[in-house]
Amino acid sequence: MDCRVIFTGSSEEYGLQIASEKHYKRVLAKYGVVFPEPQRIPELPIDEENPLRPMSPYAISKVHGDLLVRNYYHVYGLKTVVSRAFNHEGEGRGHEFVTSTVVRQCVALKMGEVNRILIGNVNVFRDWSHMEDIVNGYILLAQNGKPGDVYVQGSMRTNSVLTYILLTLEYLGYNVREVETLKGEKRVKDPVEFVNEEFFGVKFLKTKVDALMLKGGLEYMIEDGGLRIKTDKGDLLVFFDPNRFRPAEVPVLMSNTKKIQQLGFKVTKNLGDIIRDQSNHYLNPENRRI
Repeated sequence: MDCRVIFTGSSEEYGLQIASEKHYKRVLAKYGVVFPEPQRIPELPIDEENPLRPMSPYAISKVHGDLLVRNYYHVYGLKTVVSRAFNHEGEGRGHEFVTSTVVRQCVALKMGEVNRILIGNVNVFRDWSHMEDIVNGYILLAQNGKPGDVYVQGSMRTNSVLTYILLTLEYLGYNVREVETLKGEKRVKDPVEFVNEEFFGVKFLKTKVDALMLKGGLEYMIEDGGLRIKTDKGDLLVFFDPNRFRPAEVPVLMSNTKKIQQLGFKVTKNLGDIIRDQSNHYLNPENRRI
């Protein structure tokens, strides 16, 4: 059979990747061991050679499939190519995923259907790509991917769940002026102001609040209860739901896509494009029903 089989792996295969010395010490205190031991700190951005430390049953299943299809190439000659794609989002994303949870609630808030947003850990950073970019990457791998090889797909940027909330509100017509905890602490003015600082050796657009989190100077805890977002249309409330916090959370994921770029891969969509498409989807009341 002269065709390539693309296995759609996941960035979740990488799981726990060490972002800083402080993060490493915190992880050791929590788990007692990190295996495999990091060869460099930070371990971001993540490429094909990063260690696999899956943190969920889903991630472990993807590692299993990843190894299995590569075994089929080496033993049986089946032309398999592994894609480890980072989070890809867009119109029609399932309600249970965090970006859809965020956008659906923001739209419902705008429409007066709810009076608050319920969310889990807003400190989590993910490398969010538009689904069209990732699908184009799959096509590219089907045409030119080297059998037996692994390719990372992503956007080479990382943004927090909090930024996803704030930028969605901005797209929906709110001018976000300030964010603070419910007790008036951890106050950040102009939180969605864009900065282009370098983190992990890469320059990429991020919000002011993202930069503060990545520097380790800002973290929202479950004990904070939630956030007050001050806008030109009044204050909006975000409450932290303890049931939505994962017992083993991966704090930061960010891709290094240099390998697939050599095949011609390009990122054509930004975070705003993703939020626009998801928001427009949920502005249809039929799509807000669960």
